[in-house]
Amino acid sequence: MNTIIKKDFPFFNNNDIVYLDSAATSQKPQIVLDKMQEYYTQYCANTHRGEHELGDKATTEFENSRDYIAKFIGANTDELVFTKGTTEAINFVASSFVKSRFTKVFLSELEHHSNIVPWQLQGLEIVVLPLDKDLNINLEEYEKLLRLNPKSFVSITHVSNSFGIINPIKKLINIAHKYECLILIDGAQALAHLRIDVKDLDADFYAVSAHKAYGPTGIGALYGKYALLESMSPYQGGGSMITEVSFKKSSYLKPPLRFEAGTQAIAEVIGFKAALKYLFTLKQTQKEEDILLKYAKEKLQGLSRIQLYTQAENVLGNISFNIKGVHHNDIGILLSKQSIMLRTGHHCAMPIMKKLGIKGTIRLSFALYNTKEDINKTIQAIQKAIHLLTKNKGDKSASK
Repeated sequence: MNTIIKKDFPFFNNNDIVYLDSAATSQKPQIVLDKMQEYYTQYCANTHRGEHELGDKATTEFENSRDYIAKFIGANTDELVFTKGTTEAINFVASSFVKSRFTKVFLSELEHHSNIVPWQLQGLEIVVLPLDKDLNINLEEYEKLLRLNPKSFVSITHVSNSFGIINPIKKLINIAHKYECLILIDGAQALAHLRIDVKDLDADFYAVSAHKAYGPTGIGALYGKYALLESMSPYQGGGSMITEVSFKKSSYLKPPLRFEAGTQAIAEVIGFKAALKYLFTLKQTQKEEDILLKYAKEKLQGLSRIQLYTQAENVLGNISFNIKGVHHNDIGILLSKQSIMLRTGHHCAMPIMKKLGIKGTIRLSFALYNTKEDINKTIQAIQKAIHLLTKNKGDKSASK
């Protein structure tokens, strides 16, 4: 099935690249490109302005996209605010909501920099939730900390971008609410892999990006419970978010438009909808992705000097590892020369790397278009790289 899916992505039409960096950004199916091109060539106009037919068409398509994306994650339409991505969504919540209501925020050691730096910029104290040996959040310690700090704010990644750990989000939310805490979920890595229902989770805020789920870059969304959004001040000011403006004061529209100042990324919003519709029609299951990940892990464990950092079963989307005695960046460079594109480095997650005593890892991250053949080519390329990097050290062994 994955080979058939690969044909939907123009990127793969004229090259033999193995792309294993989808946690950074995914490739885009033709349907997404077509829908964006359709906007630019057939009804390109601004939204929520003017009375001409093109503007009406653009506004209708834009708002229909909001409705579809909201429903895709189980939200109401008026609870979905468009942002540039997960990073902007977190910054928005930090500055427009958390800063004026809380003095500290609880984060896990797994967080991406985009779920660390925004809180620091607002002068908030960060309380770090510890992990166990397999990089899972210690739920007992988590509850103990919230019991001692009721009515606090929590912000947690749904799926770790660096190690693929799936956090028990529903349990984390339930514990937070037990102690009257509010919680934001960073869903950047989850949207492409998991079926998300923000109402079932009872999340207070949930942030996503399109480009990691087969959509365009520069667009994402923030879900927020309506009562919370209604209590928030605008993040930015400008056109299209006001009811009346004078030089003395201005009044604002209701959410979500209150938070969408200026011309929006119209083609990108339409492309976002197309990406999620494509994802839905495939009905790809987590089980199928688990099979590929398990296959990759078994193949990696056959290499010499392999160092995995978790044996947890609740892993999805990527595998992070190192080869003992070999710098991760050297592996990345040599694999790129063999048309294998993967990520090396700290993956914008320096705190967890420091905790593990390393500067970075080699990461394979998967998408719908990846196949077992991709994994086989990657393993062969890694074996070749290990041979080249270790032969001068008198160790020419590439596998056990």
